[in-house]
Amino acid sequence: MSRGRAASDSGAQHRFISGAGLSDVGRKRKSNEDSFAISEDGTLLVVADGMGGHAAGEVASRLAVESIERHISGSDPRKEPTIPASFRSPSGGEAGLPAPARRVLNAIRLANQEIVRSVRKDSSMRGMGTTVVIAHIHGTRAYIGSVGDSRAYLVRDGSLRQLTSDHTLVNEQVRAGALSTQEARRHPARNILTRAVGSQEEVEPDLIEEDLRPGDLLLLCSDGLTTMVEDGEILKTVLANKDDPAAGCRALVELANDRGGDDNVTVILARAGR
Repeated sequence: MSRGRAASDSGAQHRFISGAGLSDVGRKRKSNEDSFAISEDGTLLVVADGMGGHAAGEVASRLAVESIERHISGSDPRKEPTIPASFRSPSGGEAGLPAPARRVLNAIRLANQEIVRSVRKDSSMRGMGTTVVIAHIHGTRAYIGSVGDSRAYLVRDGSLRQLTSDHTLVNEQVRAGALSTQEARRHPARNILTRAVGSQEEVEPDLIEEDLRPGDLLLLCSDGLTTMVEDGEILKTVLANKDDPAAGCRALVELANDRGGDDNVTVILARAGR
């Protein structure tokens, strides 16, 4: 499944003046297990990359995106986020987070619960799960939640910075100093996840907060882009299309397919205005 809506808004509520998304099956896969969404006001961006046989990956990513949209888009940003009764009480540190940050964490945990319940109802879906990366914009600040190896990047002043950290066995080895970044890109176990939404009863998302400046670009993507295309090429492509997010998405997808298109590829690109 792939869907999304471009957004254009120059109001004071958030900094995005334009955003676009695109998903493609790639050159090697028969179906697309990625999903994405962009809210109408541009304050919510979501990418999910599903896994599991018999179309279960497509189901998992769709359930996650729809659940996250319902929770965040249906919440009143002026009010404190409610904690579902099924959740454990947040830790002291988490309880002190800003409301939008807690809303992001709740949304991912609710998506996890929905997928777990679906597996219980239908044993043929056993083993399904999905990566998730969210950017929730509140005022001039981005609250980014992630589980798995779909990524969020920030392009600012001509440079590219990865905001999220991959939850993979190989990335654990990189952090431990046992593998270099280039060795990790070619490692046969590079796609083995250590964390995914729906794979266990509870999930612990990462949370990143980032202040946005006019002209910043946020890129959210599945690993169908990052396993095929080096960061330098991603940056060059984004900068060449910095004023046209839709064209940038098309160029990134085409580049991933030109490099082999081994996987589904999904990208969202959004540009911050005044």
